[in-house]
Amino acid sequence: MPRDAAAEAKRREFEAVLELFRMTAVLVPRRDRSWLTVDFGGVRWILAFSDESALARYALARGEGGAEWEYETVLGARLLDVAVPSAGVPCGVALDAADGAEHAVLFPPVAGVVPDAAAVDRDVTGADAWGAAR
Repeated sequence: MPRDAAAEAKRREFEAVLELFRMTAVLVPRRDRSWLTVDFGGVRWILAFSDESALARYALARGEGGAEWEYETVLGARLLDVAVPSAGVPCGVALDAADGAEHAVLFPPVAGVVPDAAAVDRDVTGADAWGAAR
């Protein structure tokens, strides 16, 4: 498959995952009356999990498997459209963070994923939401 075709296939795959995430209720752990986040690479990531098993794997990876984890069920669209813009810093969503690169999904703060006002690439001209030249 030519490079451009492979990139286009990956883009379509991500768009399908994004659409599904937006329509899906996920679990968002709470700590100290706030949603659990991590800061990495200059971005604040809201941690979300597809189910209790995924959350449990994350708790075990943190060495907190025996602790009780409070969480909320939140629609993916609410995380991307409301929570990310209200963070006040570059913010995205990390889904199933303990499940490795093959299964975890990052929804970064870029145009096409989050509202334009919260996108870190909103001032980049000549590129689409994934940084590809137009």
